[in-house]
Amino acid sequence: MQILVVEDEKKIAHALKKGLEAQEYSVTVAMSGEEAFFLATTERFDLLLLDILLPGRSGIEILKAFREKNVTVPVIVLTSKDSVEDRVLGLDAGADDYLVKPFAFPELVARIRALARRASGREEPQAILKLADLELNIHSHLVSRSGQKLTLTLREFDLLQYLLRHKGCVVSREMLTRDVWHEGTRYTPLDNVIDVHIAHLRQKLDGPFARKLLHTIRGVGFVLREEAE
Repeated sequence: MQILVVEDEKKIAHALKKGLEAQEYSVTVAMSGEEAFFLATTERFDLLLLDILLPGRSGIEILKAFREKNVTVPVIVLTSKDSVEDRVLGLDAGADDYLVKPFAFPELVARIRALARRASGREEPQAILKLADLELNIHSHLVSRSGQKLTLTLREFDLLQYLLRHKGCVVSREMLTRDVWHEGTRYTPLDNVIDVHIAHLRQKLDGPFARKLLHTIRGVGFVLREEAE
């Protein structure tokens, strides 16, 4: 697994590189946003660990530029800020996950493994999931609607796949936390995070189309179906 670590503090960058290599990951370090952008758009990486506070262009700016360039590699944001606003800012920019500094290294490794499992393209009994004019291919990670390709982040892809597997049924935030975020029963802090990702997915999935497929059931959860009740 090829990981790009974007961190301008040398001691932290060195510690992350050493620790991840001990876990048998291949690690490249970028010390600035500009270097990270160049590497991520010219070389292949399976995951980015992106610090927010960088010299020059911030991590948020770099992340937005990645997504505008359709760089869909999973990104875990590393931040020293723990407010809801800061988390939402990172998720709005296209992050798949975040960790607040200081963090426990085993937790970082666990989150990397969770993202890797979801991106691994493991064999599924049903390769193509459909609803109306929406189609999702499990193996190629291609999503289209009315023949138009939709560019989703890894987290958005996972959410849509889960909703398609439960199409017509209301999916609660607790179910998404447990089955998509793999966080057991720790629901409370993820509610806002889930809403942000759902909003991003809805914008891409339904924004350009007259027929809406993703619906919110107030106080209950979300459902993917052709028509709202």
